[in-house]
Amino acid sequence: MLTNYIFVFRVKFKQNSIKEPLKNMPNKQFTTNFSFWETQSYFSNIDLIVIGSGIVGLSAAISFKDKHKKAKVVVLERGVLPTGASTKNAGFACFGSVSELLSDIKKTNEDTVWQTVEMRIKGLELLRKRLGDKQIDYNEWGGYELFDDQLKYNECADAIDGFNKKIRSLTKTNNTYSVKNEYINQFQFKQIKGLILNKKEGQINTGNMMQNLIQLALSKGIIILNSIQVAKINDSKSKVILETSVGELTSNQLIVATNGFANELLKLKDVQPARAQVLITKPIKNLKLKGTFHYDEGFYYFRNIGDRVLFGGGRNLDFKKETSGELILNTKIQNHLDKLLKTVILPTTKFDVEQRWSGIMGVGSEKKPIIQKVSPNVVCAVRMGGMGVAIGSLVGKLAIDKF
Repeated sequence: MLTNYIFVFRVKFKQNSIKEPLKNMPNKQFTTNFSFWETQSYFSNIDLIVIGSGIVGLSAAISFKDKHKKAKVVVLERGVLPTGASTKNAGFACFGSVSELLSDIKKTNEDTVWQTVEMRIKGLELLRKRLGDKQIDYNEWGGYELFDDQLKYNECADAIDGFNKKIRSLTKTNNTYSVKNEYINQFQFKQIKGLILNKKEGQINTGNMMQNLIQLALSKGIIILNSIQVAKINDSKSKVILETSVGELTSNQLIVATNGFANELLKLKDVQPARAQVLITKPIKNLKLKGTFHYDEGFYYFRNIGDRVLFGGGRNLDFKKETSGELILNTKIQNHLDKLLKTVILPTTKFDVEQRWSGIMGVGSEKKPIIQKVSPNVVCAVRMGGMGVAIGSLVGKLAIDKF
């Protein structure tokens, strides 16, 4: 069996080919020139189709295949690579900083917040168990939260004891969070008045993670088809019919795992795209940073990747424009990322930016994922709340239980 190959289809079709299938055809399932062999191997007798080949989608496909070993499972992806954030994120293996959790508790039910934290921790455990720490380059170097506001720092420092008691049974440690102000000078930060450590936070290489998820899926016989756009879903109760860029596809069941893009196919009330701006520096000699770092309730985040610094965030500077599924750069935010690097994070270090990009998350009024049956044979698993690396594997697993 091939374990290092994804089948990529690039099909040119007329703009109206989806809506107007070829007439007078006995079988209207396909409007493109596939052979009998291709039709039988890839598109016939499908038990489950998953839309979206990111962390959630592949986890759902793998979990379904583990449960139904003889099932035919097909994953559809509209991009050459996962379109949202699975390979565009910062690679934080995190479950919540103190200020972020405090902010969430003020906005929503506290029990829901802690349930979501538990899901993130269990999701990370599943990801690590499924792929192995070495394969995803997992390093538990701790996560630090920076404070430039004394009052906010004091509020968060006061919350540490209570948070540690709440989370002790999940992290299996007495002091998950602790004050580490002595590290401010060590990291050479400026304008920072307080530093809180989450010692159970880690980081991964998301490229390695996705490659290994793909290899695992292929090894189980899961079919992954790229460059296929889904335009419409119709659940006829006996089967699910998809209108796609390669014609009409049918499946017994369907999982939509497109996160921030979910409402392009479904009508969900509380999920929308949220664009994240990211940059990475060229290698920096004698870099002092090691670990993951959060700033301003998690709206900014940075980490070392070897001797480089990856820095992202700033969506709160321009919520309106960043509520978008378009993968473009926001000059205002990218300039502010540069400024923070120069004045706060690397104030004494010369650096050059090597690359900039953006990714699309799925967010809503709360951060607990939406995992629900939307019709008899269709389940959605979306709204990762910016924590897809942590929670995505569990969300994919829970999605198959909805059938």
